Amino acid sequence: MSQKKQLSEKETIELLDILQQRFEKNKSRHENLDWTKIEEKLNSDSSKLWSLYQMESSGGEPDVVDYDEKTDEYIFFDCSAESPKGRRSFCYDREALDARKEHKPQNDVITAAKEMGVELLSEEHYRYLQTLGKFDLKTSSWIKTPKDIRELGGALFCDRRYNTVFVYHNGAESYYAARAFRGVLRV
Repeated sequence: MSQKKQLSEKETIELLDILQQRFEKNKSRHENLDWTKIEEKLNSDSSKLWSLYQMESSGGEPDVVDYDEKTDEYIFFDCSAESPKGRRSFCYDREALDARKEHKPQNDVITAAKEMGVELLSEEHYRYLQTLGKFDLKTSSWIKTPKDIRELGGALFCDRRYNTVFVYHNGAESYYAARAFRGVLRV
């Protein structure tokens, strides 16, 4: 991951091209939205472009999934068919990572999301994502875990099987090659 939080002109142009192509290819995710307005917002905030670049470069395939009229923000989710490859095999948070005595994963999802400038999808976000397509048919994704569950050592993750979205629990220190996290970014 890049240490600077600003893209070069070339990276910006390439990212905007990728995002526009994905936007046009997946109109059903954002039927009434206008790419020109989204691009204006993106160009006005280099830190959001940097975060989208992090989502893209780690395999998330971010796309616009909604617009919040109250805050005048476009909402991007990771829309890769399976959990993002560049973010797999992470435990839930730093506390869980520090608690592992051996076979520690490379990182934890809360720290990685913060470093990227995104938040984890909540259960509500995840269920909304699943109305836009079929995601995580072979993988799973950590989601934002309520404080009371986390305080007891657990963390939540979701997937889609049998045409149904399932929410599960695991110890926060666990990690799997087929589990990552999906991010949400408001622009």
